[in-house]
Amino acid sequence: MQQDDLAGLEQKVGELERLTDALDDVPEEELVGTLGEAVELLAEINAGIEARLDATGHESREIGALLGEVDFGPFDEAMEDHEQRERTTGEPGA
Repeated sequence: MQQDDLAGLEQKVGELERLTDALDDVPEEELVGTLGEAVELLAEINAGIEARLDATGHESREIGALLGEVDFGPFDEAMEDHEQRERTTGEPGA
């Protein structure tokens, strides 16, 4: 789903770039309409970006909650033992 969202955003950015490139050739009487299209595209792009940021924030909170439940005690003890051996022998990994 996120790939679809990203592809949609890329498509809208491409459309916006085409509009921007064509602004010099747009007749004056069509300029307001073309700029209106650009504003609409910018709003859609912004909404898409905000949705992705919200989803990322939600995923980040879920990961944080999961990590909060993990017991790192055994890992911490193993690291302390390893560091103690390094200090005692003076050799990394010994």
